[in-house]
Amino acid sequence: MISATPTLHYLALGDSYTIGEAVAAHERWPAGLVQRLRSAGVVIDDPRIVATTGWTTDELAQGMDAASLAPVYGLVTLQIGVNNQYRGRTASDYRQQFATLLARAIMLAGSHAAHVVVVSIPDWGVTRFALEQDRDRARIATELDAYNAIARDETRRSGARFVDITGISRAHPELVADDGLHPSAAQYALWVAAIEPMVRVALR
Repeated sequence: MISATPTLHYLALGDSYTIGEAVAAHERWPAGLVQRLRSAGVVIDDPRIVATTGWTTDELAQGMDAASLAPVYGLVTLQIGVNNQYRGRTASDYRQQFATLLARAIMLAGSHAAHVVVVSIPDWGVTRFALEQDRDRARIATELDAYNAIARDETRRSGARFVDITGISRAHPELVADDGLHPSAAQYALWVAAIEPMVRVALR
C-alpha cells in the first residue's frame, strides 16, 4: 500500500507585507506562494499567518508568543523590519531582535534551518506615499539597505535562505495598492515568482 504524501504545514511571519495590507486575502504573497507550490504538485496547507500591519521585530515576537504556535512547520517564511526603520530604531537593535526571531523560526521548522526562507524588506521610499509626504527617499533607501544587509548576514550565518525582493519594489514603484504605500497584487505576484524557486530548493 502506497502511503499518502504528508501535508506540508506553512507558517508565514511578518508585518503588513505578509498580511497583505490593502489587497484581498488570496492576493497576499504567502497565498500566492501556496498556489504556485500546489500547481507544482506540492501538498501544502493554507498558510498560517502571524502578521499585523505596523509590527516591529519585538511586536512580532509578542504576536508569536500569543499565537500558540505548534511546530513542526515544514516551511517558515520571515519578513520583518520595515516598521523598525519607519520608527527610527537602530540597526544594532534590529540585528539583535531579528537574530532572535530567526532562531525561533528555525526552531518552529524543527531545527531545519534550510526550511526557513527570509524575504527582504521592500523600499517604501519609492512609493507614491513617500513622494506625497515629501520623505527623504535617499535616507530611507540607505537605512533599508543596512537592515537588509543585516538580515542577509544573519540568515546566511544560520543556514537559512534569503530572497531579495527589494529590487522588485524599486523597479516597479507604480505597482502599489490604492493607499499609495503597500504593494499591489501585481507586485506581490512578482515577489512570488522570485520567492518560489528558493522555497522549492528549501523543500527538497
